[in-house]
Amino acid sequence: MNLKRRQFLFLTSLGFLGTGLTWIFTKQNSQSIDLAQSQTAIAANPANKNLLLRFVSVADTGTGAKGQYAVARAMTRYHQKNPYNLVVLAGDNIYNNGEIEKISAVFERPYKDLLKQGVKFQACLGNHDIRTDNGDPQVKYPGFNMQGRYYTFSRGDVQFFALDTNGNADWKNQLTWLEKQLSLSKASWKIVFGHHPIYASGAYGSSPEFIKTFTPLFKKYGVQLYINGHEHHYERTRAINGTTYVVCGAGAGNRPVGKNEWTEYSTSDLSFAAYNVYSDRIELSGIDTNNRIFDRGIIPLKSV
Repeated sequence: MNLKRRQFLFLTSLGFLGTGLTWIFTKQNSQSIDLAQSQTAIAANPANKNLLLRFVSVADTGTGAKGQYAVARAMTRYHQKNPYNLVVLAGDNIYNNGEIEKISAVFERPYKDLLKQGVKFQACLGNHDIRTDNGDPQVKYPGFNMQGRYYTFSRGDVQFFALDTNGNADWKNQLTWLEKQLSLSKASWKIVFGHHPIYASGAYGSSPEFIKTFTPLFKKYGVQLYINGHEHHYERTRAINGTTYVVCGAGAGNRPVGKNEWTEYSTSDLSFAAYNVYSDRIELSGIDTNNRIFDRGIIPLKSV
């Protein structure tokens, strides 16, 4: 093969690779994704007047170790190309025992670039967080923006409901509060988040008790999305009775994950999740520490 022909084939292969690294959506009800999609790098989204809200979620972050910093850098890179001002922080914010004295090492320094840009973190309590003073110092910490052990807040037509899913939570009053708030909500989008999983395929698995407790409420009041941590992996389910369940607990460390019949995608890669909310859908992305979008999914406004 002469030199010119080798150069031609090499350039052709580069062109093919560039074509392969395009925006490809994950097909509904499919665990596998195209190789090209798995190599997709984060691209800047042009301004879209139809975008209601962009936010990200991450959990099980508070180690202060290199894994947390790697995910934090990825979150910052995403912010540079796709600005957002909200992070859902789904628990285990301070390892190992929720000591507020560690807040600089496990929160303020890792996310300093985002905090400087005015990005607001909305946290809930994980099981490690309540080991010191039952998590009260974290509830009072301004950077976590918690209005109580459970609370709600809105961003336009999107309403979020933060829960305390720990075993010692005030379950009677909390569930009464949740149903009342869901029933009163006029928001088109209802997003609930807590630390513990309802559906998951990792070390702990799904919670039969939580399935029995929460899924009827979610179905009755049209909750489209539940976000959690505790499991140290990423997982997105198909819509189950109208609700999609997202595990984003690989924010600092990871553990192996399997899959179930309702799993759309799962991976143990260190990662976070990003969401673009429109009037009729949420476009969801799983993003790893190599700036790679490994999963894309669509959550419709209404599904069965």
